[in-house]
Amino acid sequence: MQSGKRIRTSDGPPNQSPVKIAVVGCGAVGSYYGAKLSRAGHAVHFLLRSDYDVVHRQGLQIRSVDGDFRVQPQCARAPEEIGAAELVLVGLKTTANHRFPALLPPLIGPRTALITLQNGLGNEAQLAALCGPEPVLGALCFVCLNRLKPGEIQHLAYGQIVLGEYQRHPGPRTQRLAALFHQAGIGCEVTSDLERARWEKLVWNVPFNGLGVAGTAGYEAVLSGELRADFRPGPCLTTDVLLGEPRWEALLRELMSEVITTAQALGHDLAASLAGLNVARTRTMGAYKASTLLDYERHQPLELQSMFLEPLRQARTAGVPTPRLEALCRVLRRLDPAQAA
Repeated sequence: MQSGKRIRTSDGPPNQSPVKIAVVGCGAVGSYYGAKLSRAGHAVHFLLRSDYDVVHRQGLQIRSVDGDFRVQPQCARAPEEIGAAELVLVGLKTTANHRFPALLPPLIGPRTALITLQNGLGNEAQLAALCGPEPVLGALCFVCLNRLKPGEIQHLAYGQIVLGEYQRHPGPRTQRLAALFHQAGIGCEVTSDLERARWEKLVWNVPFNGLGVAGTAGYEAVLSGELRADFRPGPCLTTDVLLGEPRWEALLRELMSEVITTAQALGHDLAASLAGLNVARTRTMGAYKASTLLDYERHQPLELQSMFLEPLRQARTAGVPTPRLEALCRVLRRLDPAQAA
């Protein structure tokens, strides 16, 4: 089996009984996929904090280009209220990964599958360090979502996920889980190389998430990696702005090239054509705000470590020059609301 090969799966036979599913991290991503699984008849438990009262009282509303729907998942404030689940979906921001030891052990049983829906690199390794490698899988979510308010998620486009085993080739469990997603109306492909798939997604995440925030400091600051003493932040740059001005598009293509070159140096067979493919797909999104932009606007910590700093560290280890990524990381460090906390 070739590295990174994607395996098409069939919908498979109907499930004989509902699957007990726990969703940890009920932001836009966790809520959307959890809601789809709940609508398919599974016993979905949402682990909630600030949204608990709203979702417990009136359910979860999904406003989708594919048709609106509402579900009433089971709600819990503590993982002990849920107990061991057959499937755990981790939708937490990676800035909250330090909470894994408090949130996950009560949900893990001898046959639990644990899937992280998070962005970036290193999340599966953190889960494996806590729970052992056997339960751990990763899923890359290719979807445009926004959390409008407590209990309400907007689905703008896409929704496909790519599912892979942590440090293992796919097996019967992987195919069963892919069929579970298919039956819930979630397109799912299985990858034989999860790490390669993560680098493939970084080709989009690094430039669009990174420049969308760093662009508030201005083009020259992003090129140099330095902020002026009299810096005053401007508005975040949505995808249409980044692709609507030639110098920003050129810069994001350079970042894409650095990510692809780094992945290739690490042994992942990413094609150079991925840059153009990502640009073409993104043009269809309109004025979309990537997740890092929303975090910045809400004065929340940015997902720097998994999405930017770890790729940069691996590039340095591989001996790949990444001047654009290095400058981007310097600006993002200065802009991170966590630095001012």
